[in-house]
Amino acid sequence: MMKRINAIVLSALLFGCCVGCSGDTVVTDQVVQKEISFSWWGNDIRHDYTLAAIETFESLHPDIKVKCHYSEWSGYQTRNDVRMVTHTESDVMQINYAWLNQYSNDGEGYYDINQLSDYVDLSNFTEEDLAYGMKNGKLNAVPIALNTMTVYVNKSVYDEYGLDIPETWDDFFAAAEVMNGEHYPISMSKKSAWFFLASYVGQMTGKNLMDDEGNITFGEEEAALMIKTYCDLVNKKVMPQVEYFDKLEIANGSYAGVLAWLSDAESYCGEAIENGYEISVADYTTINGNLSSWYAKPATMYTIRKDAENPREAAILLDYLLNSPEMASYQQIEKGTPLSIAARQYLEENDMLNGIQYEAFTKMSESKDKLEVISPYFENDAMIDAFMDACNEVLFSKSDEMEQGKVFLENLTLISDSNK
Repeated sequence: MMKRINAIVLSALLFGCCVGCSGDTVVTDQVVQKEISFSWWGNDIRHDYTLAAIETFESLHPDIKVKCHYSEWSGYQTRNDVRMVTHTESDVMQINYAWLNQYSNDGEGYYDINQLSDYVDLSNFTEEDLAYGMKNGKLNAVPIALNTMTVYVNKSVYDEYGLDIPETWDDFFAAAEVMNGEHYPISMSKKSAWFFLASYVGQMTGKNLMDDEGNITFGEEEAALMIKTYCDLVNKKVMPQVEYFDKLEIANGSYAGVLAWLSDAESYCGEAIENGYEISVADYTTINGNLSSWYAKPATMYTIRKDAENPREAAILLDYLLNSPEMASYQQIEKGTPLSIAARQYLEENDMLNGIQYEAFTKMSESKDKLEVISPYFENDAMIDAFMDACNEVLFSKSDEMEQGKVFLENLTLISDSNK
């Protein structure tokens, strides 16, 4: 009889161990846990506070175990492509806005979060905010914060030359004449230059580079003007070539300005501020105050796997990430000023809404109704590379802007068609 009892107990223990290793349900100290997975990208700072936040979440919800997957951006993007194709993606995911079109153009690629509204408090978001995550009538994702390209100016350097903060493209060219090569009035990465030049030509011509469906609406003349303007900016020392862009030059004042995402304000400007420079958030660069073709988008978004085995638990985690005071305390405005009313209220009450990034957020909020919503196709890396290739052909006198405008437009159209 004792042998039989021992065998039964041993079998039960083995069964418990097998269930605990299944990745779905875990038995720990008499608590039945549902296991879900969560993935995000970022730097070490983001990883550290997110892991700490998840530890707090698990203490608040002892019935939920969270398995974390994280990496820096390029590694995350590559792995995400593989996981989406092989259906091994995480239950809760940080995603890029453009991925909604790539993986869920019909709204079926991710879970409809509206179906989980008993667990995710969507009342913390406006209809306009949630519209960014809607695909074919389904709420596929919720934006964490909004983002736009923002002009940051080293006012200390501009003051040395007796210059006002630039408001127009002409102001940057005029500043370059006064600085005479000693400083660059503005600087930017490859992607920022793509936005900057598309906005300039859009305001000059009244056309956007592409429509919401990714169709190219520029003609050869507009494409040539984009290329010519970039070359003028470089040749007249308004900005360095994007290939030579170096963030360290912002910190030491060699670059008197930078165009970067709102969410990257601290990353690009923080060290310059620590070095004693006064950094100002400039107005968005316009022609006569016309803000057309200056774009806004979600900084990042959260979504839930379309076939999540434990959607309730995934939704509880999603609500924690978006709306909880605990997550707001850990994250603050590292991913941008949160759109969630509850999270933002917590930060305001605890004096956590400050600094250069919050100044940039305030600037965006003041112009929110005038900023255009970016097409999800706009940030296509192949398009940006095609633009820079055309610019370099002209910059190094291997061709002229009209010829390269034609080549560039043909390449844009081919890339656009292949992505639909």
